[in-house]
Amino acid sequence: MGQMSSINAFADENTQSIVDVKAEVGTPGGVANLGRGSAQITISGNMGQTLVGKKFNVYKLFDAENSAKLESINYTINPTYKTPLQNVVGKKLNKAAAQVTEYEIIDYIQSLNTNKVEGANADQTLEGRYSDFRYFVEELRDEIKKLNIKGDVVNVSETKADNSIVISGLDYGYYVVDEVTAVGDTHSASSLCMVNTANPNADVQIKSDYPSVTKKIQEDDNKDSIGNNGWNDIGDYEIGQTVSYKFESNVPNMNGYDTYYYAWHDKMDEALTFKKDTVSIVIEGKNKNYTLNPSEFNIVENPGNGETFKVEILDLKAIVDREFNNKNALGENEYGQNVVLRFDATLNDNAANDTGRPGFENDVKLEFSNNPDGDGNGSTGETPWDTVVCFTFKINGLKVNDHNLELEGAKFRLYSDKDCKNEVYVKKSPDGYIVINRDSIGGTDHIGGTKPQDAVEMVSNADGVFNIIGLDQGTYWLKETDAPDGYRPLLDPIEINVVPTYTTDRNNYIKGDGATDKTLKTLEATAKIKSFYSGIFNTEDLNLTTDLNEGSMNLTVVNKVGTKLPITGSPMTLLMVSLGTGIMTYSIRRKKN
Repeated sequence: MGQMSSINAFADENTQSIVDVKAEVGTPGGVANLGRGSAQITISGNMGQTLVGKKFNVYKLFDAENSAKLESINYTINPTYKTPLQNVVGKKLNKAAAQVTEYEIIDYIQSLNTNKVEGANADQTLEGRYSDFRYFVEELRDEIKKLNIKGDVVNVSETKADNSIVISGLDYGYYVVDEVTAVGDTHSASSLCMVNTANPNADVQIKSDYPSVTKKIQEDDNKDSIGNNGWNDIGDYEIGQTVSYKFESNVPNMNGYDTYYYAWHDKMDEALTFKKDTVSIVIEGKNKNYTLNPSEFNIVENPGNGETFKVEILDLKAIVDREFNNKNALGENEYGQNVVLRFDATLNDNAANDTGRPGFENDVKLEFSNNPDGDGNGSTGETPWDTVVCFTFKINGLKVNDHNLELEGAKFRLYSDKDCKNEVYVKKSPDGYIVINRDSIGGTDHIGGTKPQDAVEMVSNADGVFNIIGLDQGTYWLKETDAPDGYRPLLDPIEINVVPTYTTDRNNYIKGDGATDKTLKTLEATAKIKSFYSGIFNTEDLNLTTDLNEGSMNLTVVNKVGTKLPITGSPMTLLMVSLGTGIMTYSIRRKKN
């Protein structure tokens, strides 16, 4: 990736200058070779969090010299970093920086070691993330940056199969490895500095850790085949129905942080109405669950940037440390708990304008603390958006006679059961009739609740049209309650089956796929119509014409033209019958008067 060099001089009584060449390298094959010596540092990433895209500054503070039998090790200052070391240690010793000697610097750092071991090859326990040594290294790192002293730069372009990289070609020395992935980058987290002696092989675990988030929608039909109690990325609903969502995320390693900000940002299609009072948050641990009190999180509606709402926990660390306290002697806690946020929305009347594709999307991203330094400045990072989608459908109803004449005035009601006891209420709209799911009137889907005041009986218009908008998948029964004048109504309700087919990969929805055949693949609908004419019962099983983009099914309801009853006699007889009927009617009216 090219090479940058800088010359830093360290002068004293015995040394005129030492050249320190800095490099910026990539990691082909997971290896960054600086080409100087035989030592190396291996950096391992966290599970599920790739190192690719990360950037590390590597500072060699001291040269290290081992004894022949490795029973002892001696450090000498790398002249490049003498000034920042003198400045920081001088403050600690209340001494002028220029007067701080090499031995004083080394001895001070050794005094911060709570896990002292002798010898070059001895295993050494890591210092804690709340230790004095940790804060010293941060302060030193900041001083190096302040003085604009460069280190080697490793840009991770590839990793090994185990998600690790090797920084090889190092001289023996005492190194600070500082992750400098930009705070605020999508799905990144800053690291605490890592310090180790490459002697000859050193292993360090990346300290940065970030949470992830996935969003799920609960499909209420076919839960067994979908699995996970219906929780997936795709669903379909009636207008007015409750749509259940949940966010699943994790508690990252928060050791090293004083406080930890944690917030979900949600963008909701205008066809969905957020129900603020349904928000609940549960932290799930190994042996217990904890439900947050509403006072422990904030709900901010319309926070900007096109977002519908934000739910924030100002200090997740305080809550987890209190409820799941398992701290070790270093004051470090065990993290990794699951966090589940649940809420409901309602599929509202705006859904009537866009049945079928592309569906109604809902997005979430997680914002989280991203600066674990002791003087953390409140910087945050973000996960990528995660999206789910839902759909609704409609019936294009048409009433005609068996000569294709459109009939006005036919009346219908829709039901969710064969016995026609549970009516699916509808209300009038400019484009037809919009479903009112019982969730929105105090019931549960198709049961219970109070009949809404705006519920109406459907009536075919002058063109014979009666569209039913906002249907779920499943079976409905359409009952003709009254035929147009001069026509016989159907005795039995029409059984209608709505059958959409979705991708089998229901847990990996990608934003925008709702408009394609990747998600909603087919839409089928059937109708079973029973009729009785000329003394004969007849049953038709129809495959309805459908349109995926509109999410529509075309249903034509036919009434047969009636014929007159047979007659006999002369025209005069008919006239007399008619007159007689008129006289009887007149007589009855007089009697009533």
